[in-house]
Amino acid sequence: MTDAVTTPGQAPDEPVAPPVETRVTRLKNFWSDFRQSWVAIGALIVIVTLLLLSFGAPLVAPQDPYDMAMLDWLDAFLRPGTEGTGGYVHVLGTDNAGRDMLSAIFYGLRTSFTIGLTAGALALTIGVTVGLTAAYFGGRIESFLMRIIDLQLSMPAILLALVLVALLGQGVMQIILALVVAQYAYFARTTHGAATVERGKDYIEAARSTPLPTHRVLFKHLLPNVMPPLIVVATVQVASAIALEATLSFLGVGLPLTEPSLGSLISNGFKYIHSDRYWLSIYPGIFLMITVVAINLVGDQVRTVLDPRHGR
Repeated sequence: MTDAVTTPGQAPDEPVAPPVETRVTRLKNFWSDFRQSWVAIGALIVIVTLLLLSFGAPLVAPQDPYDMAMLDWLDAFLRPGTEGTGGYVHVLGTDNAGRDMLSAIFYGLRTSFTIGLTAGALALTIGVTVGLTAAYFGGRIESFLMRIIDLQLSMPAILLALVLVALLGQGVMQIILALVVAQYAYFARTTHGAATVERGKDYIEAARSTPLPTHRVLFKHLLPNVMPPLIVVATVQVASAIALEATLSFLGVGLPLTEPSLGSLISNGFKYIHSDRYWLSIYPGIFLMITVVAINLVGDQVRTVLDPRHGR
């Protein structure tokens, strides 16, 4: 067991993890490695652009597609590039209700990002707590918690989400809850695997030998050293949450048509897919594909940079 080391402002006899790079240095090294991939940089620029367009939709979108007072039935099914009665050009055309498709996509992106990021953050919090608890205490607690996780991971996420949404009903909060339940197990499994490796190291043994609260050992000493793989899983699961929400909405059990999302837009236009009104589903589908692919490309580069075998 290593000797306890104290830092200014730290309680005496409280052990700390082995010396590591400062936070600023780690960020600089991470960015230096990350920017080696121009594909990842391009994907990151795409994500930032889409985030700005989605959350700034009221400022940049030519129309609020869900304000009935702004809609005109005479604008229904206008082809891309056609000028509507509002005096502006519908770059991506309009749908069956006369909604500007570009505006609807921007608002739909905002909903999709909100659901994906919120569900990812909540699933991360729950999964990390379960995984750390199982790894730290071990024994029967570990066996019980991880068997539940194994059972859940044996079920396809889409099937579990479908069942939960059918029970909870439609709506943003219901979708978020369903996605959290469907995805937290991935974070729990990853956290447990990384924490199991760390729990036998000297600094954790030293922390456990002092009268520190359990939550302090878990979240101050153990958690920071299992974060790298969690960051990778988080990026992948955000993309997965966005795709799952789109799938549920497309199947008609996710968000209703009155709540904008890429999935509901694709579903609304699917019945016209075999007509010449291709833009109703094609353009929302393209934006969904670009969003998911960009997040996955960034996640792949993050995994490469954080891989212990990756040399600087």
